[in-house]
Amino acid sequence: MIKIKKIKIRINGKNKTIDNQSTLYELINDLKIPIKKIAIEFNREIVDKKKIKKIKLKNNDVIEIVHFIGGG
Repeated sequence: MIKIKKIKIRINGKNKTIDNQSTLYELINDLKIPIKKIAIEFNREIVDKKKIKKIKLKNNDVIEIVHFIGGG
């Protein structure tokens, strides 16, 4: 049996344990968040959404996700 290593990250101030080698894109997908309606800060830097598939998550990464809400 293959044991998958887990890492701890922080999303919007809450700790979460995920599989090692996950990408930022996979995390957003797993959380069922529509990518077009959010801004992502990864370790204090705004992320270009075109690059999220290439960003591998590591232990202690900090992610902030902000949803856009329309209004008038």
